Amino acid sequence: MSTLNEVGERDAWRCWLCDEPVDPDASVNSDRGPSVDSGASPKGKKAAAAVQRLAHRSCNTRKGSVKPVVPWSPELFVVEPAPIVTTVERLTRKGGREVVARCPSRAEADKAAAWLVDRLSRFAPELAVATQVEAGGGQFLLVLRAV
Repeated sequence: MSTLNEVGERDAWRCWLCDEPVDPDASVNSDRGPSVDSGASPKGKKAAAAVQRLAHRSCNTRKGSVKPVVPWSPELFVVEPAPIVTTVERLTRKGGREVVARCPSRAEADKAAAWLVDRLSRFAPELAVATQVEAGGGQFLLVLRAV
């Protein structure tokens, strides 16, 4: 079992759920204080193999024993975005590709693609992904592919 400082250093003091900075000097009793989430174990693995991740205390508490929700950035113009956690689980398990959102312009799709790869590099660092933008029906589809 790792210490809070070890997990914080490894995760660059960013919450794996909301992707906001975590203050290492904040009280662990504060809502925005650091905590270690030990519940992120891969399916089918024993509890001892659980991955420890850094989270704000409030994010960790809010998640509880239900599947976490990782929001898309409100700065992106995406239509019908796929749930990030479910998409990551499916791509980890099966590989392949998934359409994860639609965008009204190529520029918006490229911006969303760059954001998604960056976000997943912290949320699921073990999953290697690439994005692809495909034109279709007057819109642009954002495709995420396991590599």
